[in-house]
Amino acid sequence: MAEMTSLDQFDFHDRLEETRGPVVVLFTAPGCSSCWHWKRFLIDYAHMHTGLTLYQVNVQQDMALAHEFGVFHLPAVYLYLDGRFHCELQSEARRDRFDMTLNQALLAPPQEAP
Repeated sequence: MAEMTSLDQFDFHDRLEETRGPVVVLFTAPGCSSCWHWKRFLIDYAHMHTGLTLYQVNVQQDMALAHEFGVFHLPAVYLYLDGRFHCELQSEARRDRFDMTLNQALLAPPQEAP
C-alpha cells in the first residue's frame, strides 16, 4: 500500500540518499487545498505504480527546506532518482498527464539541484 512519509530538515537529505528508484517529494501546507488534491492523487498513482516512493514536506514546519528549494508556490513536486535530485515535475494531477511528465523526466538527464 502506498503512503506518503513526512520529512523534515533533519532527515530530508539522508532519507532521500538512501532511497533507491524514483521518488516524488511533495512540498505542501495544511491549508492548501491543491496540495491536498495532489497528495491524494500521488497516493492513488503510487498504488498503481509499484516502486515509486512518496515523501512530503510541510513548508509551514520546515521553512528552511522551502527556502533551500526556492518554493514560493504550492504545491511543488520534485523528482529524485536513486538518491539524487532529478528535476521539478510540472504536470496536471491527471494520470495520463503525470505519466507522460514522469516518463519524459526519467528519460531526460538530471538537472542541477536547486
